[in-house]
Amino acid sequence: MADVHEPLVRRKRKKVLVDYLVQFRWILVIFVVLPISSLIYFNIFLGDMWSAMKSEKKRQKQHDENVQKVVKRLKQRNPKKDGLVCTARKPWIAVGMRNVDYKRARHFEVDLSSFRNILEIDKERMVAKVEPLVNMGQITRATCPMNLALAVVAELDDLTVGGLINGYGIEGSSHLYGLFSDTVVAMEVVLADGRVVRATKDNEYSDLFYGIPWSQGTLGFLVSAEIKLIPIKEYMKLTYIPVKGSLKEIAQAYADSFAPRDGDPAKVPDFVEGMVYTESEGVMMTGVYASKEEAKKKGNKINCVGWWFKPWFYQHAQTALKRGEFVEYIPTREYYHRHTRCLYWEGKLILPFGDQFWFRFLLGWLMPPKVSLLKATQGEAIRNYYHDNHVIQDMLVPLYKVGDALEFVHREMEVCFLLLLCYISLLTVIAACAPAAAVYEYSTE
Repeated sequence: MADVHEPLVRRKRKKVLVDYLVQFRWILVIFVVLPISSLIYFNIFLGDMWSAMKSEKKRQKQHDENVQKVVKRLKQRNPKKDGLVCTARKPWIAVGMRNVDYKRARHFEVDLSSFRNILEIDKERMVAKVEPLVNMGQITRATCPMNLALAVVAELDDLTVGGLINGYGIEGSSHLYGLFSDTVVAMEVVLADGRVVRATKDNEYSDLFYGIPWSQGTLGFLVSAEIKLIPIKEYMKLTYIPVKGSLKEIAQAYADSFAPRDGDPAKVPDFVEGMVYTESEGVMMTGVYASKEEAKKKGNKINCVGWWFKPWFYQHAQTALKRGEFVEYIPTREYYHRHTRCLYWEGKLILPFGDQFWFRFLLGWLMPPKVSLLKATQGEAIRNYYHDNHVIQDMLVPLYKVGDALEFVHREMEVCFLLLLCYISLLTVIAACAPAAAVYEYSTE
C-alpha cells in the first residue's frame, strides 16, 4: 500500500479532440450561451415582477391550487410499475455541476415548475414564506429595500430555496446562523402518499423537519418554506486583510478573523470569508453592516461591485496582497451577490479573457452565463471531460483541522489555488459532520 503522505503521481495525458473543444468553448459561450442567458434572466425578472404585483391572498390561492395538482398527480402513480418519484426538472437545469444520472432510469415525474413565488414577507414574525424555486436574487430584490434579508444568503443569484434546504447552503454569515436549513422555521411538504404536512422542529413532523436537510429531496416534495429574516443596513463595511505565510498560518489567520482570542463578542463580524490564492498567500474579509449615513461620510470609499464593468470580486480582493489592509463600503445586496458575475472563479475557465477590462466594459452586462445553459450545450464528451479532469469540491472539516486539510488538498489533489473558506456553526446534529462542533468549507478548482 502506498504511503498516504506521499503525493499522488499522475501520468501526463496527450491532447485529444475534447481538449480543443474545451479550449475554444468560449466561442459558443459568447455567441450562443450569453445572449440566450440574458433573455432568460430578463424573462425571469419580468415573471418575478408580475408575481410581486399580485396580492398575498392571490399568491397563496395560486399556491394552494398548485399543491393540489401535485397531490392529484401523486395519486395517479402505480408504485408497482411507475418507478421512483422525482421532479420533472431536467438534470441540466440544476446549478450543481455533478453528473445526475438517476433520472435516466424508470421514474414517475411530478412537475413543480410553478412553485417560484414569494408568498409572504411577515415583518412582525420576521419570516419569509417562499416556494422552493424562489432564488436568492429574487428574494434579496424583495427584502433588501425593506432593510431585511434572510439570515443566510447564498452568493449566487440562481441558487434556489429548495436546493439550499434539500441539499445544504452556506454563506459568510454561517458562523452566526449555521446552515441555510438552520434558518428555516417551517416546511410544507407533500409526501409520497399525497398527504400535505407542515413540519416544524417541535410538532408531530419534527423528524421530517430535521430529516429533509441533506436528504436531496428523497423524503417528499418541499412546496413552501418559512425562513428567518434579520434586520440589515444599506451597506456592508468590508475589511480586507492580507495574509502571507504557510497554509497553517493562513488557516490560523482565518480563525482569528471571526473568533477573537480575547473572546470579545463585539469583535465578531456579521460576515467572514477567506480566499487562499497560493500556498503562501490569502486574503481574509470581515464584514459589518453599516448605515447609508456612515458609508457616505467624508473619507469613506464606496465600491459598487455589482456594476458590469467592475473587476471580478475574487480578483479585486486579491489586490490586498499588494495594497495591504484596506476598508470599503459595498451596497449590501451587491455584496450578497459578489460572486455571481464571475461564478466565483469558474468564469475565468469558461471565458479566459472574461476578466479583461475591454470584455467587462463591452459584454460584462451579459454575465454570468446561465449554468443550466452551460450544461445543456456542453455535450457528453465535454461533460465527461469535466467529470474526469475538473474538480469543484466542498469539504467539511473541523475548524482546528483547516490547516491540515489545506496541506492535504495541496499535496494530494495537486490543486491550483483558489480556495474559498467559509465557517459554519453546527446548530443541528449532522451525522456526516459529527463529532465536530463546527466545520469549515472550501471549494477548489
